[in-house]
Amino acid sequence: MVKEKKEKQIGEVIHFFSNIKVAVIKLSAPLLVGDTIHIVGGEDTDFEQPVKSMQVDHEKIGKAKKGNEVGIKVKKKVREGYKVFK
Repeated sequence: MVKEKKEKQIGEVIHFFSNIKVAVIKLSAPLLVGDTIHIVGGEDTDFEQPVKSMQVDHEKIGKAKKGNEVGIKVKKKVREGYKVFK
């Protein structure tokens, strides 16, 4: 019997810097470097990736709290309004 992973929405993309592939995510739950996030939105955006680093106001951080807006480098293009799960 395979146990299904239960994901929880932890934020939403509020900006995307296409030149450096960084998504700004407004968090609704804590996030740590090393966590795996799952971004879903649009017609064909649905991918997972580990959080290798996060920044708040150009400062590297290891963990972010609910309410923080963090910059995370992403491997695919994302848009405002895309949902972020953990």
